[in-house]
Amino acid sequence: MLPEGIVDTEVTMTVNERYTYLRKMRERYQGIGRREQGKLLDEMEAVTGLHRKSLLRLMHGSLERKPRSRERHKEYGAEVDEAIQVIAKSLDYPCAERLTPGLRAMAEHLSQHDALQVSASVLEQLERVSVSTIERRLKRFRDDRTRLPRRRSSSANSALCGVAMGRIPWDTSDPGYLETDTVHHCGASASGEYVHTVQIVDVATGWSDRQATLGRSYTVMKDAFDTLLERLPFEVHELHPDNGSEFFNQHMLRYWKEKVKGARLWRSRPYHKNDNPLVEQHNAAWVRAYLGYDRLDTVAQAQALNQLYDRLWVYCNLFQPMMHTTEKQLVATSDGGTRIRRRYDRARTPFERLRETGVLSPRQQQELEAVHQQTNPLQLREEIYALIDHIFSLPSAVPGVTEDVYQLVGLPWVTQAAD
Repeated sequence: MLPEGIVDTEVTMTVNERYTYLRKMRERYQGIGRREQGKLLDEMEAVTGLHRKSLLRLMHGSLERKPRSRERHKEYGAEVDEAIQVIAKSLDYPCAERLTPGLRAMAEHLSQHDALQVSASVLEQLERVSVSTIERRLKRFRDDRTRLPRRRSSSANSALCGVAMGRIPWDTSDPGYLETDTVHHCGASASGEYVHTVQIVDVATGWSDRQATLGRSYTVMKDAFDTLLERLPFEVHELHPDNGSEFFNQHMLRYWKEKVKGARLWRSRPYHKNDNPLVEQHNAAWVRAYLGYDRLDTVAQAQALNQLYDRLWVYCNLFQPMMHTTEKQLVATSDGGTRIRRRYDRARTPFERLRETGVLSPRQQQELEAVHQQTNPLQLREEIYALIDHIFSLPSAVPGVTEDVYQLVGLPWVTQAAD
């Protein structure tokens, strides 16, 4: 019997795992008496889900898998493959689990923008296609991407004293609990000033936003958060950065109290990077995957990057389906250890999740739905990649020439001086 609180993994047993299990059990089965064999059959029946007669045949027969005598009928034709390819490309090739639930809806949406032509039969097939089928299709035409290991950096200062440590619970259901982090675009050298991406992610809905800054001074960080918080369609209840000095200094602590009154400020535990798991995932998926690790160090590059993030705000929140953890269980493994098994919900976009919470006002919901209806995600993806090419076509900073960070911030006196 398994220890209390630990469950078996038979519900997810594959065919190969079942045959491996039965081969081990047959060694026990053949060396015991009839009564013990009956008890062992009861156990195998519960674990594998097979009928008792089938188990008896397998115990006295061959446990080698036979090759298929003929190929399966091809259920989905070229039209379905083409539709899946266009939809996957328009969403930048998400995984099959995220892509499958919204295939029909996205096909209809793309057809409204003349980006895809689909018949009623294709729509019906897209609605019933399985995740495993989509996974096989994606392997044939997904873009190959080389991802380099992320840089690690940490810092601490006296401003951390008095700020509680912890993490936002993974099963938080109310919007407004935000993880935040910065991504460094310094290239091979961290010397001098260079561009950073400030990112916030809502734990409950996956709603995210990004803003580029040149350096990490209070001036640029304040302006970035002014923009990010202004664009949020819900109230902030909690902010959870890591221990970076760009977040925790006396100026920023005063800013948090004035800007987000009543919101709780947490911080990650030292050397526990996974205290902010969601924003770390978004750093990889929506910053590093597009920009890599090259150095960006000019005002012009930061301005172009913010233009990119304006489009990613629409692309990520209104079109990208995401899966959230719904359950965690401690389960037994074959080697006698344990692991955590996670179950996930049906993939939905952050906008769909936010709409379900009921926090949006009728006006906010109407405005977001209008943006969704008017946007062609395939065209938006092309604009995103065109902007990425433009960013890396811009010249880097010239040694000895100072960049004016005030060109990036929306301060009134800067605008008046420019006039």
